Amino acid sequence: MASSRTDPLTLDVIQLIGGVVARYHEEYDRAAATHALTGAQARVLGLLSLQPMPMRKVARKLKCEPSNITGIVDRLELRGLVERRPDPADRRVKLAAPTEEGIRMAEQLRDALDFAREPLAELSEAERTVLRDLLRRMLGEDTA
Repeated sequence: MASSRTDPLTLDVIQLIGGVVARYHEEYDRAAATHALTGAQARVLGLLSLQPMPMRKVARKLKCEPSNITGIVDRLELRGLVERRPDPADRRVKLAAPTEEGIRMAEQLRDALDFAREPLAELSEAERTVLRDLLRRMLGEDTA
């Protein structure tokens, strides 16, 4: 009996997820380039546009080193897209937050990402909900 980690269905799902991730990064990089940003800068800006957060949390969410995020935030700050501000809950902590211009650019970047939007639109709301919940479960996130 094949291991659940190496059965053909699991391998097919892994390959498909890898393909989705690769296409997502390619499209994000293309959209970012139109704004003279790197893909990493665009992803950080997109994440911060949802909610200001400490750079350590950004690093955790993007699965990278905090020092990398510091450099990316520094460059976004120089462009006037991000600012650092004290966390109202703990003034010792600095939050990275998008400026108004940063929010506008993040919206433009999101609008440029058609690759996943069109295929997802072909799924029903119930199917998209199941897909979202399964992905959250795979990532160990709360599905509530």
